Amino acid sequence: MKQLLLLALLLGLSINTFSQSGTFGVRGGYNISNLDFEGEPIMENKHRNSFYIGVFAEYSLGKAVAIVPELQFSAEGANDEKLHLDYIQAPILFKFNLGKKMRFGLGPQAGYKIPKYNDGIRDMAFSGVGSLEYKLNYALFVDLRYTYGMSDILETEFNNSAKNTNIQIGVGYQF
Repeated sequence: MKQLLLLALLLGLSINTFSQSGTFGVRGGYNISNLDFEGEPIMENKHRNSFYIGVFAEYSLGKAVAIVPELQFSAEGANDEKLHLDYIQAPILFKFNLGKKMRFGLGPQAGYKIPKYNDGIRDMAFSGVGSLEYKLNYALFVDLRYTYGMSDILETEFNNSAKNTNIQIGVGYQF
């Protein structure tokens, strides 16, 4: 229940930021994801290639720093069909300028798994996100992100633990 309240708070922050002064945009691209098992993997653990798509708002906190809440759909997990994990995620990044065209970002992310069936995977996942962004012009940018899970996504009956890892390569447009 606490996890659902946290996700609702993060989503509310995203929606509230959209209504304040600032900019907003869309982003999407290519996912390369896998599961990082602590012990022996419960099945073959090849990476999954998929996609993500989302919206974001950007609110400036000064000349060099911005807060960027997002809402996105991301197809993650591993290549085995039983480990296909689709999430609605709410990352909140703090982005720092490295010049006029380059920025890096850091922040937390909460994700809610879209349930397909009773698969033994927890519905909530928490991660840390790092990003690097390059502006092509005033509105168009390319970005690279790495996400590492902070929480175990497996239910306790597996006697193992696994965390999501994900690389996102994409483009965005800021209105």
